[in-house]
Amino acid sequence: MSATEFHVESLLGIAERLRSAGCVFAEEEAQLLLTAVSGPAQIASAVERRVAGYPLEHILGWAEFCGLRIELDAGVFVPRRRTGLLVNEAAALLSADPMRERWNGSEPAMVVDLCCGSGAVGAAIAFRIAGLELHAADIDPAAVACARRNIDRVGGEVHQGDLFDALPPAIKGKIHVLAVNAPYVPTGAINTMPHEAREHEPLWSLDGGADGLDFHRRVAAEANEWLRPGGNLIIETSERQAVGTASILASAGFAARTVRSEELDGTVVVGRAG
Repeated sequence: MSATEFHVESLLGIAERLRSAGCVFAEEEAQLLLTAVSGPAQIASAVERRVAGYPLEHILGWAEFCGLRIELDAGVFVPRRRTGLLVNEAAALLSADPMRERWNGSEPAMVVDLCCGSGAVGAAIAFRIAGLELHAADIDPAAVACARRNIDRVGGEVHQGDLFDALPPAIKGKIHVLAVNAPYVPTGAINTMPHEAREHEPLWSLDGGADGLDFHRRVAAEANEWLRPGGNLIIETSERQAVGTASILASAGFAARTVRSEELDGTVVVGRAG
């Protein structure tokens, strides 16, 4: 059997196993696994892990997000396609900023990726908008270690700590865009999530409290102190929870609007500081 014939036979066999395990994109996943690992034993191990419910991205060691390959370690939150809306809105606001012509090396636009996980959001924003001063922060040491590899590539800094406590005091009141993908799954709904998320992503990256909005309240309560006048807070939420998130931002003094993308199945609330 030629190498090509072996590859085709392996691809078909792996795809069938993945399909039987409930993988919707079995052929694509089989090809990725065959490309990522070499040798029968390694391929068999990777397939067994995927069939057992391990996230494909954790097996590959990377996730595709907004056209970038984001390095990803096991146990770190996997960036979702819907979060591309958060990146789109941040990039649109930065592009339309009337002060953009004055940004330079001594006073660039400042962006913060809060609850950054792997740093995917910050990296994607910086990839689209050149010349930013980028900061990212997360409370999880594993996420911070992963984010540093992704954020370093675009010249940003990563900090560890609880929300705003992680950020350097020197940037307080200077942030143009604060992008937040904090946990927003209601505690009671965690058990309804897909197995691979419940079992292989940290609970603190998913659980947003009784109504899912605990972190949105905490962020909104302090965000105005960290944003520059006219700066924007962008929070990912769900379509069902958007009214609650918008109400939280409005109560904190933001002019809030909701943006929905059916294509990405994503929802964000944008709050403009006074």
